[in-house]
Formats: sequence, structure tokens, C-alpha cells
Amino acid sequence: MSAVHVVKEIYIYPIKSLAGISCEVALAEEMGFENDRRWMLIDAENQMITQREHRIMSQFYPQILDGKISITFENQKHEFSVDEHFGNALKVNVWDDQSEVVEVNENTSNWFSQHLGFECKLVKILKNGARKHESSRLKETFNVSLADGYPYLLIGSKSLDFLNDKLDEKITIKRFRPNIVVSTENPHEEDDFNTFSIGEVQFKNIKPCGRCIMVNNDPENGRLKKEPLKTLSKYRNVDNSVLFGTNIVSLNAGNIKVGDTLVF
Repeated sequence: MSAVHVVKEIYIYPIKSLAGISCEVALAEEMGFENDRRWMLIDAENQMITQREHRIMSQFYPQILDGKISITFENQKHEFSVDEHFGNALKVNVWDDQSEVVEVNENTSNWFSQHLGFECKLVKILKNGARKHESSRLKETFNVSLADGYPYLLIGSKSLDFLNDKLDEKITIKRFRPNIVVSTENPHEEDDFNTFSIGEVQFKNIKPCGRCIMVNNDPENGRLKKEPLKTLSKYRNVDNSVLFGTNIVSLNAGNIKVGDTLVF
């Protein structure tokens, strides 16, 4: 079984709802990959800001080099240190979970405010345990980052192929913002993965991921499309949730890389 399951792509999304970064190697931690969704934009009322309401966020492109994060938007660029933060801790919510965060710096917050057109702050989650998410399915609590729910999203290659066969306008895996893309033999077989290892890390499957309108945002241009949610809802609607990909957690820390085989 495991011979066909190979890691094809790895992505991190340093700032929630901004564009992602493709990686060859990533360090898996309990909260998610290192530097994955450790930062988030919040508005003047300390509410999280996402692509659901502000599709233009997909056009902000981060890179990480030498301990600094640079953000490019149109022809503008801004940079701050990975370790940078100041001021007192803030309490913010990511959906139903309360998280403790700190602002990165006023200059960075002002830069995002200028380009988004409203007041906002860039904040960072500092430590493991600053946000906890309870799995209603498992009755278990996990330490997570600022991701919507779980630390990792895994998608099988055949799931996308199967969907694209039904679409007039083909899409890429970036629509679904995965952390790990693996080669598979059958569509959606990743739903039924249990516990498995990749490289140095053991992962546990929690549940298939319910998708929202955000998958209709075209990351190439920030435009809202009718697909793929319309087509997915015809064959992946389970209990009023449209499923694509699966949420997983890591059971230990370690590196994984593109080309690693999944061991079940």
C-alpha cells in the first residue's frame, strides 16, 4: 500500500490567509510546520481577517530567508524579523478558540493597513499551548497554531485529478491550501488514512476537512469563481459539509521532505 504514497508537495502559510510558500523540506511540530500560520492579521476590534471577506489577501506573497519574512504585494515589499514582537499579549479568537498573541511591530501593521485599506495589526502566536482546539469527534484537545482548525491538511493527488475531470476550467492544488500533497491511487483515499509516518514524523488522521467558499478564490488573481465548490457539493457533501482533503496531527517533531514515502 505505502509504495504508491509519496510526498509530492509541501506548503507553509506563514501569515493566515496570505499566499503560501512551497518547501522541499519542513520541520513538523505539534502546532504545525515551523513558521506555518504563526502570524495573523486582525482588525480594529481584534477580529481575525481572512480571504473569506478580503480576497485580495491572496495577492500578498511571503518569503522567509535568513530569519526574516518579506511580503510582496504588487510592486511593494515589506520585511520584518521572524522573532520580532512588542507590547502586551492580546486575546483573539480563531473561530471558537481563544488564542494569546502579540503584535509584531507598528510599522508592519501600518503597512498592511495601508495596502488593505482599513486598520489592522499583524500579530503572532508565541508559544505552544497559546491556542487549544478541541476535536468534537475524538473528545481530545490539541495545541494548534492560527490555522482554522487543525495543524496539518493533507490531500491526495487523485482527489484533485478526479475533481478536475469534472471541471471545465481546471484548477491547481493551491485552491485548497494543503500542507502536504501525496500521490495516491484512488480519489479521497486519504479520508481513511489512520496513523502513518513520513520521514522522521508520525502523523494521525483526525477527520476529512469541510471546505468553505474560500476554495472558490482563484489564487492567481484573487477573483471569486463559482467552482470548485459547486461541483464538489454534488458528490462530496456529507452532513451538510463539503469534504476535500483530511486534517491530521503530528505525534512527534521532525523533518519531512518531498519524495518521502508514507509508511502505514
